[in-house]
Amino acid sequence: MSRVKTEGTLKNELRFANRSILILGLARQGLALARFFVAQGARVTISDAAPAEKLQAELAALGDLPVQLALGGHPLHLLDGCDLLCLSGGVPPQIPLVQEAVARGIRLSNDSLLTLQLAHSRGLGPLVAITGSSGKTTTTTLVGEMLAATGRTVHVGGNIGTPLIDRLDAIQPGEPVVLELSSFQLELFDPAVAFGPCQACGPHVAAILNVTPNHLDRHPNMASYASAKFNLLRRLPQGATAVLSSDDAVTAALLPTESRHAGPIPSAWRLGNLVQELQESLAGRGIRLVPFSRQAPLAQGAWLAGDLLLLEGQPICRRDEVRLRGDHNIANLLAAAAISAAAGASVDAIAAVARRFTGVPHRLEVVAEADGVTWINDSIATSPERAIAGLRSFDSQQQTLILLAGGKDKNLSWDTFAQEIVERVRFLIGFGEAGPMIVDLVQERARYSDHPAPACAVVQRLDEAVELAARTAGPGTVVLLSPGGTSFDAYKNFEARGEHFRHLVHRQLAARSMSGMKSVG
Repeated sequence: MSRVKTEGTLKNELRFANRSILILGLARQGLALARFFVAQGARVTISDAAPAEKLQAELAALGDLPVQLALGGHPLHLLDGCDLLCLSGGVPPQIPLVQEAVARGIRLSNDSLLTLQLAHSRGLGPLVAITGSSGKTTTTTLVGEMLAATGRTVHVGGNIGTPLIDRLDAIQPGEPVVLELSSFQLELFDPAVAFGPCQACGPHVAAILNVTPNHLDRHPNMASYASAKFNLLRRLPQGATAVLSSDDAVTAALLPTESRHAGPIPSAWRLGNLVQELQESLAGRGIRLVPFSRQAPLAQGAWLAGDLLLLEGQPICRRDEVRLRGDHNIANLLAAAAISAAAGASVDAIAAVARRFTGVPHRLEVVAEADGVTWINDSIATSPERAIAGLRSFDSQQQTLILLAGGKDKNLSWDTFAQEIVERVRFLIGFGEAGPMIVDLVQERARYSDHPAPACAVVQRLDEAVELAARTAGPGTVVLLSPGGTSFDAYKNFEARGEHFRHLVHRQLAARSMSGMKSVG
């Protein structure tokens, strides 16, 4: 993308009265942006690639808000007279209309960038932002609860829950703002395309939990994906804090040598120059680097020592007191502790949340337990890496695993996931677009393994997978929906897939008149 103008002060740049604003995407982010800009006195047009008949819920939520609509496509004439183009997270900047906007010098933004810019201009904060390839939502939710446990009113948004852009007037100075940010949102933090000066519009506390292959169906390569994540750290103001994993190859490379516990970054990712440039930038701005590690002790930050979670050497809690399942959630807890402490939470508040927190929906969520069968909803597992974490949270020596895997591929490697299935799963049910591919890969991998291939079946839809699992499962069985693929082959998002799974499970159990069922959640 070509560089656009960024002159002007922040105060002047954030005046929107009588400006012409074009918003792409009529989802929750687009709706929040529309409400904000209308309240600011702007002239607002919303464009969505879907036709009106597929947007009935969104149009109902829009109500009688005075905006212009352009549905069923993004015609280039919408850019005529446009002062600012705002993208919802699901809209890639590579589409022709966005490229044409950049060519014309029209600035780009989104709800998260505007939220941080406006929060800075109004003196709000502390501002906290969290990104990563996995664990974002759980960690963000934990941070919100840990800060709230100190007695403060906390505002959580961004890629989680409800956007904050149209609710900023309700936020008072001293009330923490916690944002989850995706790579899609962070793409527009690049000053080459961003609206307004954003060189120091970042949060006071930022965290990158990990950077592993993800969303390579949208990002052309790992360098592009990592660079989007790095935009969060590139925008930190002088003296801000960056919380980074010592166990992840990419984030560990940004830490001092003595705080690194990960191996080298794979050379095929071609991140060397990006990492070096960011290291120099962080040092030049005096950014405080705080590590966290589940794998080894640290001199500072948060880490696991035997059975004890520690923060700056002070005990948080014992591992057996944590109610979250899986090693990956221990890492999320340690990250949340380091982030929350940097934003002003006490160890006592952090410890209280660490002991009571039971998780976020669709993340290893217990849907039902009946006749010795446990049904687990891990619909958030939209990449093989996340699905691997789900599998590893169960003891396959103690429990029989039936895995429901599939969905839509994101152009990621499935090899390690297939090996985990061979070693841990008794019955694999593939569904959706990627289902047959996963089954084929598992059966091929088993030919060269010391473990026998699991029983396998392929179905088209999730309801068929649940029905087959219900017929097969016996006492001591865990039925795990941990797909590895996105939901977009059949559902609007992973939440919709998880909700459908819940419904299907309870329908199956009710139909069979199973006695003694204990529903959870």
